[in-house]
Amino acid sequence: MKLGLIGCGNIGTFLLQAINKDGLLPGGKIVSIYALREEIAAQLAEEFGTMSYRDVDSLLHSEVDLVIEAATIEAAEEYALKVLEGGKDLLLSSIGVMAGAAFEESVHEICRKNNVNVFLPSGAIGGLDVLKSAKAVNGLESVSITTRKPPSALPAGASLEKETVLFEGSAAEAIKQFPRNINVAIVLSLAGLGSEKTKVKIIADPDVLKNSHLIEASGSFGKLKLEVENDPMPNNPKTSYLAALSVLATLQNKDKTILVG
Repeated sequence: MKLGLIGCGNIGTFLLQAINKDGLLPGGKIVSIYALREEIAAQLAEEFGTMSYRDVDSLLHSEVDLVIEAATIEAAEEYALKVLEGGKDLLLSSIGVMAGAAFEESVHEICRKNNVNVFLPSGAIGGLDVLKSAKAVNGLESVSITTRKPPSALPAGASLEKETVLFEGSAAEAIKQFPRNINVAIVLSLAGLGSEKTKVKIIADPDVLKNSHLIEASGSFGKLKLEVENDPMPNNPKTSYLAALSVLATLQNKDKTILVG
């Protein structure tokens, strides 16, 4: 499987190391990369034995089967539909882009038309299998996520000296206000009740060092309560290591003949 990569930040660099150097995706290699900072992309291309491109159109014309977006929600908005229209499968890291109903419908339409697929990793949370199972018989009644982070990990939160609720409302509104911090709420809503009915609370807490997510759901299946505390990536405290691992795991399981969950 020949992979293209949009974004050469923490997750992108992790994937280059894991796939191209460590061989953790047998039969797969990142052969094409693109980043806004051309000099960074060129350095990484030399280090990891791949090719860097100056624009996404050139990357799409290279021999890639699937494109990984590991950049920002703005990049996903700009390039996701173009990737699918180019006949390539797409793995989205910035899942918040799927919060808009019109955008999601465009993705579905292009995928059906071009026979391509979009893969959404679970990111820094769990419990999606339970939500999907309950949703199968319309048995899901409520879903919520409470995210607690150090103030430095949230915009306008660095100066806070006591626990503060920065947001409480729907996932649809949360992703508008915190586009780089609450992608987990959107993947949760896609597995469950949708972005308007998924409740979100975001807390800045100076007494914590790690990000944590408390997921709660109820319905005909019973109740779910799951808390995940994320260790950061070794080289960047603002990026969850589990989020990066979930991208790699999605690629590893993409073509499996036996699927779990």
